[in-house]
Amino acid sequence: MSVAVDFFFDLSSPWTRLAFHNYQRLPEFALTETRWRPFLVGGVFNAVNPRVYEAREGDQSRMLLSFDWLKEWAQLAGVAMNFPSPYHPLKSVHAMRCCCAFEDDHPALLRFAEAAFEAYFGEARNLDDPAELAKVADGIGMDGAALVELAASQPVKDRLRANTDEAIARGAFGSPTIFVGEEHWYFGNDQLPLVAQRIRALI
Repeated sequence: MSVAVDFFFDLSSPWTRLAFHNYQRLPEFALTETRWRPFLVGGVFNAVNPRVYEAREGDQSRMLLSFDWLKEWAQLAGVAMNFPSPYHPLKSVHAMRCCCAFEDDHPALLRFAEAAFEAYFGEARNLDDPAELAKVADGIGMDGAALVELAASQPVKDRLRANTDEAIARGAFGSPTIFVGEEHWYFGNDQLPLVAQRIRALI
């Protein structure tokens, strides 16, 4: 028996970068049927959590401390975290459309997303630029020009919007949002121990 998990993610989020990496390394991950669900976290913020923008303009000392904690989490996970980059905050719509273009091919989606996370958080590259996204895809042996063209198509745009609307309807307020089974959902890298516990409980 496997547990159904929907992992909603946006490439612009540093905490998602950590969770994306750490979730796949949980022993419980092998017990799941995980669907990777690209969505647009900016759309979620606009719909249900606009205070996140106010927080960014608030107590800068607290924000800087959170960046220090973020880098410690990244060191613990063994991933690069060059954040904030010159391109923060990332709009990510083009990047997430590229991810949606792969949604029916999870191995390809995972390869591209991992490379894109490394490009943004490791190398501080501008993923708002479709040409840069094409280079990311080319760098892992994919056809970057074809990907960017597909990502600009109406069906892919519609899919990203549908994923975002679904996440909002299910209660999401940020990235990553991880739905385990039908009734339980979790937010953020720090809740992965709860995700693991819930998976075990549902087996």
